[in-house]
Parts: sequence; structure tokens; C-alpha cells
Amino acid sequence: MLFPIIMAGGHGSRLWPLSRQQHPKQFLALLDTDWSLLQATLLRLQGLVTQQPLVICHEDHRFLAAEQLRQLAQSQSLTAAQIMLEPMGRNTAPALAVAALYAEQTAAAMLNETGASPTVTDTEAIILALPADHAISDVRAFQAAIKAALPLAQAGKLVTFGITPTHAETGYGYLRRGAPIANTTGFVVDKFVEKPDQATADGYLANGNYDWNSGIFMMQASRYLGELARWQPEVLAACRAALAKSERDLDFIRLDATSFAASPDISVDYGVMEHTSEAAMVALAAGWSDVGSWSALAAQLTPDAQGNTVRGDVLTEQVSNSLIMAEHRLVAALGVQDLVVIETKDAVLVAHKDREQEVKQLVARLAAAGRTEHIVHRECHRPWGKFDAIDSGDRYQVKRITVNPGARLSLQLHHHRAEHWVVVSGTARVTLGDEVRLVSENQSVYIPVGQLHALENPGKLPLELIEVQSGAYLGEDDIVRFSDSYGRTECVKGEG
Repeated sequence: MLFPIIMAGGHGSRLWPLSRQQHPKQFLALLDTDWSLLQATLLRLQGLVTQQPLVICHEDHRFLAAEQLRQLAQSQSLTAAQIMLEPMGRNTAPALAVAALYAEQTAAAMLNETGASPTVTDTEAIILALPADHAISDVRAFQAAIKAALPLAQAGKLVTFGITPTHAETGYGYLRRGAPIANTTGFVVDKFVEKPDQATADGYLANGNYDWNSGIFMMQASRYLGELARWQPEVLAACRAALAKSERDLDFIRLDATSFAASPDISVDYGVMEHTSEAAMVALAAGWSDVGSWSALAAQLTPDAQGNTVRGDVLTEQVSNSLIMAEHRLVAALGVQDLVVIETKDAVLVAHKDREQEVKQLVARLAAAGRTEHIVHRECHRPWGKFDAIDSGDRYQVKRITVNPGARLSLQLHHHRAEHWVVVSGTARVTLGDEVRLVSENQSVYIPVGQLHALENPGKLPLELIEVQSGAYLGEDDIVRFSDSYGRTECVKGEG
């Protein structure tokens, strides 16, 4: 039984300002497609014989993940994936541990239901760990590599997938390829090595026995858990407890926060693969990229005759070998080369391509300064729709709010701010205390401080309205919820 495990917990800070903590790169449609990287990861499984995929993501991203899976199920007729929520990031070794435990339990339950004999060959749970933020251009070659790795995993090997280097890359870890494994397409992994400096990377490329570490793994769930018990017993104990005490929350499996927090923060590579004697590698020649930098993204897109990759409203003159993306307004560039220019509604990045790996340092400075541009976009997506924070000042804030058909914001009140809603298009059903009224285009409603209220779109078209907040304190933690259609009790910045 092959269980795809989609690892969707990262933040992708090297792709700031497009990728942010509350809307990271795996949920963005960065390539020449309408699908996000997460959706593309699930789509490339079509044609393989697998069990229901498991998506593991941070609880802050649960509604993003759920909505994107709903879109896939609706338009591609894909079986909806199960979503497991991490209460906090603990790296890939714990994430894969709870996934392996889940796969074992699911496989056992399926066997009990069917009454299959335990001697049947395909009863062992095999986990296929796929990062949700990678790009793969050749799906057929990807699936061929997965099929080639399956016998190795069934034989007890911990399989990783190696990428033949095209250049001396310093942003990836490497695998040193050992002897071929008889009667398979795999190789023994002699050594895992970390991201090298330029001279070392040049040496790896010249040597010919080093491959990029893709971060994709396949192995028996039981074998991985056995290796964890040997090398990282604290991780295994914490993850067993986190899953045992987990709760079902709507469509989500919510891991126990206290138990999961007790797990060490460690990657699969550090925690297991660098120690085990059973590591194997299968070559993956499928147009792979981790989309981990702006240059890596540009390499996945189609450049013009001058080597420029542009998106949005962009005007160039005597510009070469640059990536320019405009999200909100015209971006014009003149007489420059080798630049990355990324424009969003609230931030603009201008960087030389030689320095793009240092974008994380800018993000760290934003965090140290107590700013929020690395956390949220001006336009934020919520389970009921989205809002755009148009303007703000002393004692006021203005938002443009879009509520999806049939969606409803929580029943709530605010202690420090009043709100004025003006409907731009559609019809709103507004609850004010015990009163419920319909508010149509060009009509408005006022919500005083302390007034219990809710907003709903009863129509079949999106509801658009302008919200003007006024008061002494406008922070989003000034929300007291009384009921919520999405199971939310906590206050997240910008939620309604």
C-alpha cells in the first residue's frame, strides 16, 4: 500500500515578498499554470496506484490547504486528501513520524475491514514523502522513478531520490553515490553532505558521483519507525503521543500540541538518513526544482529574447537576464541586468541575482523590527473569502472584503472599535444582536462598539463590501467569537 505524504509545512522565506508566513510558496501558483505548487504535487500522482494522500501542514494554513484540495476535487475529480495539522513546526523527521504512524494505522484498519490475509504481499504501508513546494516538469519520468524505487522500499531500504547536477549549486545538499544495488536501478548512499561552498560544489560536479538531495523519500512505515526508535527515540515517543491524543476537527486531524512540542526539531536527513545503513538512492531525471530561489523560479518559466522573465504589467528597455514580477501596478525597468524585481501591494524587492540567497536576511530584519510584511500580505485569504487592507491611519482602517457565496463570518463583537459596512456588489445578510436584515448594493450598516454581529453571503455571486473601522484600538485580537462555521476559536491576524 503506497501512501503519498505531502509535506506542506514550510514558509519559503527566500521567495519573499510573494511567499509569506501566512501564505507560503506551496500555496502560490508560481509556474505557468493556474495550480499552486501543492495542487501540482497532488496532480502528478494521477496514474499511480496509491492510497488517499495525507497533507501535513501548519494549523495556520489549514483553510488554504482545504480550499485548494476542494478545488482539485471539484475540477479534477481527485479523491480528497486527508489533512493533518501541526500545531508548530518541528521539521521533517517528526512530520514523517506522525505520517508513518498514521499510514500503519490506516493500513491495519483497511485489512481488518477487508479480511485480507496478512500474507498478502501488498499489506505493508509504504510512505512516499513529497515536499509540496517542488516543481517537476516531466511527470512520466517522475512516476517511472517512483515505480523503480518501490521494490527497494518493499525490501526494507530507506530510499531517497537523487538529482544529477547540472551545475555546481551551493543551495542544495548532496548525496554521494555508492555501489549499484543488484537487480535494481538503485545505488547505495555512501554519504549525505550539507550545502557546500562554491569550491566544494565545483569538486562535487567534477567528481561525478555526487547528486543533489531532492528531499523526496520512500520507505516502509515500519522501517522508518524502527530507525527512529534506534536513532531518535524522543521524536518517536512525542509523535506517538501527539497522534494518540489527536482530535478530529471538521475535515482535519489536529495533533496534540503539548505532545508534539516535546519532539526535537530535526530533519529526516540529520535524524535518520545520515545514520542508517540501509539508505538507497534512485536517480530522478524529471526536470526537478525545489523552487527555492528567484533564479530557480525563473528557470521554470519561459524567458524572452533578452533572457528576461516577466509577469504582470512590466515595461522593459535595454534590460537583460532579469526576473521582474508586478502584482499590483506598472513596473518599468531601464538599462539594468541580472536583477530580481518583485512588486506586491505592500512591498517591493530589488536584488541582484548574485545575492538572492540572502533574501532570508531581509526577512529576519523585518521580524526583528516587529514588522508584519513577512507574515501577511495586504490581501489575505480566509475560509470565507478574502480581504484587502486598503488604508489605515490613526484610529481608522479601511478594508475591501469579499465573501464567497454561502459563506459566513463568525458571530462576534469588538470591545474597542466600531465598523461601518457599505455593500459594493451582491447582497449581505447582516446579524445585529437579535435583528437580521438584508443589505443590498449601495446600502450600508453601522456596527457600534460591543454590538454582537455577523456577516453572511446568501447569494450565488461573491459579496463585495467596504469596511471602515474606527476606534482607539484596531488590532485583530479585538475579536470575541461566539460561533464560527470553521471551528475557529483563536484570533488570527486579519480573520473575521
